[in-house]
Amino acid sequence: MFNLILLQSSPGSNPIVGFLPLILIIGIFYLLVFMPMQRQKKQQAAMLKSLENGQTVVTSGGIVGTIVAVNDDTLVIRVKPDNIKLQVSRNSVSGLVAEEKKG
Repeated sequence: MFNLILLQSSPGSNPIVGFLPLILIIGIFYLLVFMPMQRQKKQQAAMLKSLENGQTVVTSGGIVGTIVAVNDDTLVIRVKPDNIKLQVSRNSVSGLVAEEKKG
């Protein structure tokens, strides 16, 4: 019976103090994971919206090509060396290829 009395919490402790580490961990997790993920998602959406003819893109499947035509939800890209034209979904574009300067 003496052991049960020692295991009980003191009546003067604040319950918020017990949740403070959990709240702090959730806050840090939000700052380190969710905010950068939301920022990256916004940048990807802006990049997809600004695609235009002549830009060189890479798809999520690894296909590199130059945009020939832009439709609402699809793009037509020309793939070298045989100049094959492929129609791909706009959402399948994972990034733009940086243009190399010759000189």
